Order: sequence, then C-alpha cells, then structure tokens
Amino acid sequence: MRNTNYIIKFVLIMTVVVAFILAGMQTVLKPIHELNAAVYNKKSVLLSISDEFDKSIDAMTVQEVQDIFDNKIEEIVVDANGNIVEGESAEEVLLEVELKKPKAEQHYPVYIYNKDDGSKLYIVSVRGQGLWDAIWGNIALQQDLETIAGVSFDHAGETPGLGAEIKDNPAFPEQFEGKEIYNDEGEYTAVQVVKGIIRQPSHQVEGISGATITSDGVTKMLYNGLQNYEPYFESIQK
Repeated sequence: MRNTNYIIKFVLIMTVVVAFILAGMQTVLKPIHELNAAVYNKKSVLLSISDEFDKSIDAMTVQEVQDIFDNKIEEIVVDANGNIVEGESAEEVLLEVELKKPKAEQHYPVYIYNKDDGSKLYIVSVRGQGLWDAIWGNIALQQDLETIAGVSFDHAGETPGLGAEIKDNPAFPEQFEGKEIYNDEGEYTAVQVVKGIIRQPSHQVEGISGATITSDGVTKMLYNGLQNYEPYFESIQK
C-alpha cells in the first residue's frame, strides 16, 4: 500500500513539475515563435518583388528585412469599399479570418513599396483553396494597378512535385510577371492558370502538369482575391 501511495505521489509531483516546465518553455519561446512568424510573412511579401533586390530574400537577415519594411514599405489596411482603415496594421490582418466574415466587414492588407525612382509597387494578399488545404499568395502590381510585377505563393498541404510546385518551382510564379488583370476593353479578368494552349498570353499562364485542381484553385484565388481590392484601386486612380 505504501509503495502504491508513493508511486501515486511521485506521478502527481512529476506531472506538476513537467506542466510548469512546459508552461515556462511556452512563455520563453512564444516571443521567438512570433518573431519568426513575422519575419517569414515579411519575406513572403518581399518575394513578390524579389527583382527589386540584389540579394536573395531567403539570404536576408532579420535586420535587413526589417530595414526594408521600415524605410521602403508603407503598410495600410483597406475595407471592402476601398477605404483606408485607420489604426490597423497590415501584418495583423489574417485573411483566413477576414474571408469568413460578411463581405461588408472584411479588411485587406496592402503593402506599398516605394522604389528609388519614385514609383510605387502595390502588394496585395490573396487566399484560396487548393486540392488538400488552403493556398495563399502575395501579388505585386505596377503603379498602373493593371500589370503584375511579381507574385509569391504558398500552401498548407499540396502534394510535393505536383500542387506544391506553386511554391517550390520558381518557374511557376515567374510566368505571372508582366501579365495584365484587365483586358483591352478595361474589363477585369485577373490571370488564369490554364492547361494546354495559352490563347490569351496577356492574361494566362501555363498550369502545373498533374495538378489541375491546384491550378484551378490559383485561378479562382486570383480572381476573387484581386477583385476584393478593386474599390481601393479605383479610389487611387481617381
């Protein structure tokens, strides 16, 4: 009986000790985790305009990334009507949360990169659904707000060698550079990811072989995601 009581006490004590250790580790590691997540998101934004830098985004230090954001990038948040939302940070806007809200209540992040020549690049965020899980990306537009300057994509669980190529194969995002999101009549088209013959070179890119659903997901994500920003684009162009 004494042995049983001793074992129970020992287990309880160890449980409490381990719980305290885990709680302490979580407290200590939480700021580090948040910093890493913030840097990862910033690098994802910069990847869409990687041609602007002499150094690889992945090779940049935390300080180098932060310096770019501090000195070259203006962050704003806009609502569904294109109005700037005061008091909100673009980095704190989570599209996976916003897109679940009624349309009128949604907010969207915008990153404005100020180039050395005085022109601007507008980087907006989009989110959609791939084959297995969520896909998302950052789309950089030239100052005309019609021409894509660059893109970066990511995913939660697409198949390696297939759908995951939207991130892993640099040739896929490179196709989007120079594509236009409006046709010659000024109608909104976004950019389509197509299988087979590209019939509209200004508005289409080649899909990923064997990843039709992911490719279709990118098409839908771009169409819906960029459309969310149309009211804001129109307010700038007035």
